[in-house]
Amino acid sequence: MNISEFNHWLISKDKKPLIMGILNVTPDSFSDGGLYYDTQKAVDHALLMIREGADIIDIGGESTRPFSDPVSEEDECSRVLPVITKLRDKTDVVISIDTTKSYVARESCIIGANIINDISGMLFDDKMIDVVKEFNCPVILMHIKGDPKVMQEDPKYDNLITEIKSHLLERANYAINNNIDKNNIILDPGIGFGKTIEHNFEIINQLEKLTSLDYPLLIGISNKSFIGKTLNVGEDDRLQGTIVSNTVALAKGCKIFRVHNVKEAKRSLKIANKIFNSNGLNT
Repeated sequence: MNISEFNHWLISKDKKPLIMGILNVTPDSFSDGGLYYDTQKAVDHALLMIREGADIIDIGGESTRPFSDPVSEEDECSRVLPVITKLRDKTDVVISIDTTKSYVARESCIIGANIINDISGMLFDDKMIDVVKEFNCPVILMHIKGDPKVMQEDPKYDNLITEIKSHLLERANYAINNNIDKNNIILDPGIGFGKTIEHNFEIINQLEKLTSLDYPLLIGISNKSFIGKTLNVGEDDRLQGTIVSNTVALAKGCKIFRVHNVKEAKRSLKIANKIFNSNGLNT
């Protein structure tokens, strides 16, 4: 999928599910830290994910796993910019830059990134809104409680879904009030970002209350610790839990799925989508 096709997808009423392939150019991300820290390995893996069916490649240069420390703008840029440059030379696939820093986002968009994926919902850097306006690009606004360093210490909510819904609407309205096109806004409930294991299950179970907000909803469930702790399995053995969680999310209206295992996600969601949209008229 190129950016023209993605822009058409954003305004279409009948949105097919999309796969966002995760590319962590970091030494310390929770699932694949260090695997694609080398620029060429990162590019090769991105091209593999595209062949396997990724519609979007989400490139991040700073780990946001629980209790992680931030990195500097310079370090983040040194990780992601060479990958974006080389990847853009080889493909017109949609590239998302996963960052909370306006400088990193701007430099990435200049050389070919198409989407800004901000886990803070543009709260960590008040200049991020200016970059979104400058490039008139889609932006993903996520819910997070605290920041990665402290978000998992003891997350509490009076009403989990109501608070997430209110926060996401507030961030979307902030964007719209700053002249961001409504069609360019994508929301993410932030699975694992300031949530307990039970919070994550509750969010997935009640996703229809968020997909009813009239914005495309992205979900990032892939290989996360709530699956591992529930099944008592390691980071490399969470595929089944990821697939079933994504399938439930699809049934409840989620449209973009951020995943590590692109081929498996693409195939499973294609079958699930066929089932959910089968009306029996041709039988």
